[in-house]
This record gives sequence, C-alpha cells and structure tokens, in this order.
Amino acid sequence: MKTRTEFDSIGSMEVPANAYYGVQSLRAMQNFQISGRKLHAKFIESLAVIKKAAALTNYRAGHLEAQRAHAIMRACDEVMGGKYADQFIVDAIQGGAGTSANMNANEVIANRAIELMHGDKGDYSVVHPNDHVNMAQSTNDVIPSAGKLTVLKLMPGLLRELESLESALMGKAREFDHILKMGRTQLQDAVPMRLGQSFHAYASVISRDIERLKKVTHEMYILNMGGTAIGTAINVSPDYLHHIVDNLADITGYPLMQARDLIDATQNLDGFVGVSNALKTCAVNLSKMCNDLRLLSSGPRTGVHEINLPARQNGSSIMPGKVNPVIPEVVSQVAYLVIGNDMTITMAAEAGQMELNAFEPVLFFNLFESIDTMTGAVNTLTENCIRGITANEDECLSYVEHSVGICTALCPYIGYKKAAEIAKASLKTGVSVRELVLKAGLLKENELNSILDPMHMTEQSEDEMSEENTVA
Repeated sequence: MKTRTEFDSIGSMEVPANAYYGVQSLRAMQNFQISGRKLHAKFIESLAVIKKAAALTNYRAGHLEAQRAHAIMRACDEVMGGKYADQFIVDAIQGGAGTSANMNANEVIANRAIELMHGDKGDYSVVHPNDHVNMAQSTNDVIPSAGKLTVLKLMPGLLRELESLESALMGKAREFDHILKMGRTQLQDAVPMRLGQSFHAYASVISRDIERLKKVTHEMYILNMGGTAIGTAINVSPDYLHHIVDNLADITGYPLMQARDLIDATQNLDGFVGVSNALKTCAVNLSKMCNDLRLLSSGPRTGVHEINLPARQNGSSIMPGKVNPVIPEVVSQVAYLVIGNDMTITMAAEAGQMELNAFEPVLFFNLFESIDTMTGAVNTLTENCIRGITANEDECLSYVEHSVGICTALCPYIGYKKAAEIAKASLKTGVSVRELVLKAGLLKENELNSILDPMHMTEQSEDEMSEENTVA
C-alpha cells in the first residue's frame, strides 16, 4: 500500500496515500479503539455544515482567498451529502473533548479541497486543515455546536413518531369509548371506567412528552460559535464573530442565535441534560404504558385478557402456539437504555471543569443513541402494536359485573357502611352486588340501573359539574 508521510506535534506517521483523513485522525483511531462505532452520520453532516459556514464567513471577512474558500465549501457540500463517510475513522467515544472528531473533519475536507484545486492529498500548502478549514474556530465551539445541530436534525423524526403514536392512541380511545371495564389501583379492583378512557390517558401523556421535547429542543438553537477556545473569541475577527451564526442559520434554515455569554455556553452543557431528561421522562411514560398493555393482554386463558395485542411472532421455542407481547417488551428495553443513557449524560455534564467540558463525546454518543432508538421503538409500537389492538368487550363487562368495585358508586345512595357490607357479602357468597342490593330492598331496580349506568359511573354529569362550580 502506498503511503504519504504526515507530521503533527507528536511526530510523523505514514498515512495511506489515497486517504482523505490525515495524521491526527489516524493517531486518534489507534488511540481510541473504544466502542467500535464511528461518529453519527448526522454529526458528521453537522461538522461539515459548520466548516462551510466558517469558510463563507472568513471569505466574506477577507481572511480566506476565493479559490480556497470555494474549494472548502464544495468539499463540505460533498461531505454533507454523505460522501467520504468511510474516511471518518475516529471512534465516537474519544478523549480530548472531541478534538479528534474536529480534526477528522478538517483533514477530510482539506484533502478533498486540495483535490478540487488539482493538488496532491497531504500537500497542506494548498489547503491546510488548521489554518484554512479550521480558521477562526476551536474544537470547543465547533463540537458543542455540531452536537446541537445534530439534535435538531434527529428530533423531528422522533416527534413525528410520537405524534403518530398519539393519533393512534386517540383512535383507540374513540373506538373503545363504549366499552365498560374495571379500573384498578395497586392491581386490585377499584371503580368502573371505559376502556377508551385508558387509551385517552395514554394519548394525553404522550402529548405532554411531545410538548416537553419541543420546548427543550429550542435551547439547541443557541450556539457558542465564535467563542473559540473558552468563549473569549481569541483569534476571531469582529466580522467573523458577528456573522458566523447568521451565516450558519442561513445555510441550515434553523433560527440559530449566538449565545449572549459565550464563556457560559462553552463550559456548560445543561441544554443537553435538559434534552436527555425529556427523553428519559418520555421513556418512563412509554414503558409504563407498555407495562399496562402487557398486563391487560395477559393470558389468554389465565390472565386479564381485556385486550388483544397483534400476534407478531412465535413466543417460544418449546411451547407451541405461545405468543408473547414482544413489541411492548422491546419498547421497555429501549426505555431502560434511554434511562441509563440519561445517567451517563448527567455525569458527563457534571464532570466539566473550569472553562471546558471534556466529556462531550460520550455525552453525544449516548444522547444520539437515545433519540435514534426511541424513534425506532415508538414507530414499532405504533405500527406493530397499537393500531392492531382489539378489545375483548364481554371479558371487560364480566369483570365489572362480578366485581365489588361498583359498590363505590352506591356510597352516595346507601352510605359507606351499607356499601361495605354489600361488598363483603358479594365476595363471600359470589352473588353479584346488583342482586344483593335488590334483594335487600336498598334501591329500586330503575334507580340501580341509573346509578350503575356506564356513563354515570365513568364520567361526571353536567349537573354534578354545575353543582361543583356553584359551590366553588
């Protein structure tokens, strides 16, 4: 294999002659054989768009010659389009606050720009990775800004899936609205409700998750570009400082803003912690819902069996005909992953010292994984589970009719003590609450029918609501 000799502050190394990466990327690849996973594709795209905006800004400021600037910007466009992905060789988890990732981008873009200017790869007199591609930048403003741009690129996909899930849950809420079932607290019979109300509640919590994620994502629009090393804008011209974020906003289409305090924005990663926390909260809500779905569909002969989940695959290698709730199970597993990632992200953000946080690589590794895996999990939950759920209406009604939970609805009419006696008698004898009430002459049949009407038991009447408002 033909090689070229490249130098850095550590010494010299032989780099494959046809490689677009250079000595610093190669050294990092050897030093950081950690996860076996490369930089996220959208993160690479974000690095390239920052380099393009920087080249444009430096060119307009008169600090970068036209030929070099246009070659760099063209190379950036190609990287943004997915070319040279195999040339980004550094591990996603790396020491140095992301310097290796930044230099990998600088070297690939520089060598491609050299080619466009009819030079030979490695001849950095034509285009230099540091002097030209990284002009007026530092790893310390490029990497956190690229992380924020990546979140902005990934989040819409997750939000679309969550909105689709919310819609599917609302559809089931309408479909099941007429089905009476027992509500349960602490896994014990409580009071009657409608199956549609259960699914409406699931839709409501997902709606909150959507709004929560949208809110925290807005912080990602605030960048520390122009701050360079620690936020003091060393080695940056006033023209570059005042226009880099505007030019980046024009290229990306995002309403980006430069942080008012660049030192704060360079050393603190609380915005990413906020995103991760919202993802964790969503994960908790998704897993709780999936726990419910598994319980409600348990059986089919010896469980609750109020609903049926779509059968997606065989559930056992030894038990014929067994079908497991594999979709809710995988969603819960993703939730555990996201919750664990949140702890890593929290500790990485906490571990920063003084004017820089050196632990952004592992933070981004986990944050991007959380968004990606949750996006996939929500998609399969919606398409392979929620949309195909059916209800066992007779089973639901049977539980209500044989439960003593309906005694709660009788309390305002026969008193708590008498209702408790009826409940105990029903549990002891197996006779239904309805029969015992009628036999004891506590209520007339038409009165009992009205009290135990599904809508009366599961939703406040207009008269009751009006009376409460009057009292208030």
